[in-house]
Amino acid sequence: MQNFSQIARDLGLETTQINKTIQLLDEGATVPFIARYRKEKTGSLDEVQINAIRDKIAQLRELNKRKLSVLKSIEKQGKLTNELQEKIQSCLTLPELEDVYLPFKPKRQTRATKAREKGLEALAEAIVQYKVKDLKALAEEYIDSEKGVESAEEALAGARDIIAEYIAEDKEVRTEARQYFLENSLLVSKVIPGKEEEAVKYKDYYNWSEPLRKALSHRVLAVRRGEKEEFLYLDVTVEEDELISKIEDRFIQGKSEVSEQIQQAIADGYKRLLKPGMETEMRVLSREKADEEAIKVFAENVRELLLAAPLGQKRVLAIDPGYRTGCKVVVLDSQGQLKKNATIFPHTGAQKKVEAEETIRHLIKTFSVEAIAIGNGTAGRETESFIKSLPLKDVLVITVNESGASIYSASDVAREEFPDQDVTVRGAVSIGRRLMDPLAELVKIDPKSIGVGQYQHDVDQIKLQTSLDDTVISCVNSVGVELNTASQQILAYISGLGPALAKNIVAYRDQNGAFTSRKELMQVPRLGTKAFEQAAGFLRIRKAENPLDMSAVHPERYDLVERMARDLKCQVKELMTNADLRKKLKLEKYISEEVGLPTLQDILSELSKPGRDPRDKFEEFSFTDGINNISDVKVGMKLPGIVTNVTNFGAFVDIGVQQDGLVHISQLSNGFISDPVQVVKVQQKVTVTVIEVDEKRNRISLSMKAEGVKKKSRKKKNLNNDFSEKLNALKSKFG
Repeated sequence: MQNFSQIARDLGLETTQINKTIQLLDEGATVPFIARYRKEKTGSLDEVQINAIRDKIAQLRELNKRKLSVLKSIEKQGKLTNELQEKIQSCLTLPELEDVYLPFKPKRQTRATKAREKGLEALAEAIVQYKVKDLKALAEEYIDSEKGVESAEEALAGARDIIAEYIAEDKEVRTEARQYFLENSLLVSKVIPGKEEEAVKYKDYYNWSEPLRKALSHRVLAVRRGEKEEFLYLDVTVEEDELISKIEDRFIQGKSEVSEQIQQAIADGYKRLLKPGMETEMRVLSREKADEEAIKVFAENVRELLLAAPLGQKRVLAIDPGYRTGCKVVVLDSQGQLKKNATIFPHTGAQKKVEAEETIRHLIKTFSVEAIAIGNGTAGRETESFIKSLPLKDVLVITVNESGASIYSASDVAREEFPDQDVTVRGAVSIGRRLMDPLAELVKIDPKSIGVGQYQHDVDQIKLQTSLDDTVISCVNSVGVELNTASQQILAYISGLGPALAKNIVAYRDQNGAFTSRKELMQVPRLGTKAFEQAAGFLRIRKAENPLDMSAVHPERYDLVERMARDLKCQVKELMTNADLRKKLKLEKYISEEVGLPTLQDILSELSKPGRDPRDKFEEFSFTDGINNISDVKVGMKLPGIVTNVTNFGAFVDIGVQQDGLVHISQLSNGFISDPVQVVKVQQKVTVTVIEVDEKRNRISLSMKAEGVKKKSRKKKNLNNDFSEKLNALKSKFG
């Protein structure tokens, strides 16, 4: 209970909320299920809070596991006392526990262990406790040729080794040193001599330093990559005199021969033992902090990409552009099924262009195409111009980000979906489906491959994967999926299912036809009551006999909704379609031990808009005509763009020239901002001003600052000046 109280304090929650949430998690409930359908038990905690509890309890259990291991080790040595056991059990963090354990941790031969073997521990204790009248005489008592102690000085040297280790392993000393390093240490990088020319991309870090506590994530990650590639040397430095002085104050009493011995031991122990340990901790800490920030940014970018507005169920012609090898064209029906594929060559001569025009017109007419999706890769803008030059009435033309499409096209998933098609056709299909439903298509691709990360291959891969899994699961369940059309890949992310049950659902559907009710899920092999409980509310059946099956109302609450309908003397379907009827409901009447106001409000909201999609509505977007390459971009141009990536230092914006421009954090707003996410998000449509173009380095610098704000402030300043001048004139006139 005490540990749970600590988690509650850390997260600013009630202990009962922590207990209930942990209980639900231990019973196998998923985070989306708890957040959506167990609000009364948790006090309406959201997914972020539940994930935080899950992670905290995992850390706590790992800490407790380590405590048992430490206790067992010390007990085996015969050194476990009640006081030590209590100290171990009271540790709240792993570093604190390791500090307590350090003096008892089995070690390889150290200078201190060798000195102990020579029988010098008693001498060291006498010095530390200042129980010495004549230091030289006492040291001479420990001379023993058989043990390898040939002189008093050798005895004192061995004693100092023991003292050095004792002080470097002291819990209070380490706590103070750790705090000092946290507050005062610098991260320093320098280029490795002789590698200046090879390491040009790390030029900003040839001679760089920054306080560890303020070091920005992208800089730390860049330096770490430079170190890994053996271009940079990374170090942790601190002004150490003050820290050594603080340690001396703990152990040194006055000035004497004894205090000089302790002073020497402190200096040696700090340099040889304490400092390297602290430096390692700080390196690890800086890495963990940088990883955490980068993973957070990456996960948020992935969320925005997955929840991008879908075009919906439209008949789509998708094009994967190319020059020499041509453009791969596919036609998809409103369910995303491949109906036809072809290859056109609109960029390789007049005759080929005419043939391409005929093919496109024929496909649009034959399949009643409603929208055209064009990949934004090589030849993307040229292909867009070609398509727009055709007289196509009532057909949307949309450029689609194709990052990761090639990954999908060569994957096992793509081969299973289209065993008879080559990778180019699969890639075009992916582009078209992304326009129709980004979430349904992007879940088939490793999130690390969809182009919205920041050093994603440099961060802790286990933590990254956990965060991305949480993000994808959250997105899929917040939107919900149509049970009768969902792919195996997206079903696998539904609460309580996973790959095996998703595969079984698809197999059952293929064999038995469309599901007619949620209850029918119970007939799917190996899908038991627990999986049904967790999954059912997130699965929709559009044409089900029971209208609640198309909503997010959980089957466990169907009886409650039917009771509401009976009380109003109507059918459930009428309750869902008649707002006046719903207004008559007195929710307080239906509160029980299991169902509270939060759940009732969710039910009422869902009845008004059953199965509503939380994503934004699709908006058409077009790049500026004639701006196809970086050579077309000029300083001062105002261009429409789409945010493709958000990092700690700014945002990358696609302006339609196959090279994203950078809006540095300082150019995102007229006012100060500490984090780009305060202003922009992935897939956001923005207007930018070109402030610099570097064709040689293929770099474009952009700004989102509003010029009107600057002009307004200047105008205000001029008005103030005018007022001051008039005031001074009046003062002069009337004295």
